[in-house]
Amino acid sequence: MDNIYAIIPVTTFKNAKTRLSPFLSEEEREKLLKAMLHDVTDTLKKYVDKIFIISRDEDILNYAESLNVNTILENENSNLNKALTQAMKLCKGKTRKILIVPSDIPLIGKTNIKMLIDAGKNLDFIIVPSKGGGTNMIIMKPMAIRTQFEGFSYKKHVQVAEKKKLNPQVHDSFFMALDVNTTEDLGEILLHGDNTHTKQYLKELKVSVESYRGSERLKVTRAD
Repeated sequence: MDNIYAIIPVTTFKNAKTRLSPFLSEEEREKLLKAMLHDVTDTLKKYVDKIFIISRDEDILNYAESLNVNTILENENSNLNKALTQAMKLCKGKTRKILIVPSDIPLIGKTNIKMLIDAGKNLDFIIVPSKGGGTNMIIMKPMAIRTQFEGFSYKKHVQVAEKKKLNPQVHDSFFMALDVNTTEDLGEILLHGDNTHTKQYLKELKVSVESYRGSERLKVTRAD
């Protein structure tokens, strides 16, 4: 039996990251998501036995194959939590632990993933919150809980894990809390994302960042 598998759910490339429009076109947002997924899989390949990307989007599954990771075709009439249950059932009995992460945390390589995975060998439940009350990583046994993604999922996951007496452990990481949804998030990638595919792509788009004292801390712009 393997030690740990990673599961990455991805909904669709089309109409992804709509909060970044009109700053980025639909095609640019799709390429951004590909770059972020590339960063996530590059990091995880160093530490997990297998990576599974689950999606109903054939374009995503084809791209996942180009990254040399495993794919799962999501069932029809599914949703995020049902898709994760589908993936966990596939992993159950084949690996001791699973690691669930989203596709849009390109700074994952800046945190100590090895430490988290090593800790996960002895702990029942590790969770990494995202900014805004979400969840950006869970390490647990397959099907230890039914996931509660959408909305303020961090508190929901902790509560469910406590009810299951899993003694949830929280790992707070700035880099892993950053899932990319806004132009200010792009600025953080430019500041902290050295040697990532995501930063390289933003540079190709001539996106730049500067300190700002307005309503947001960072001013993110594009050259004409």
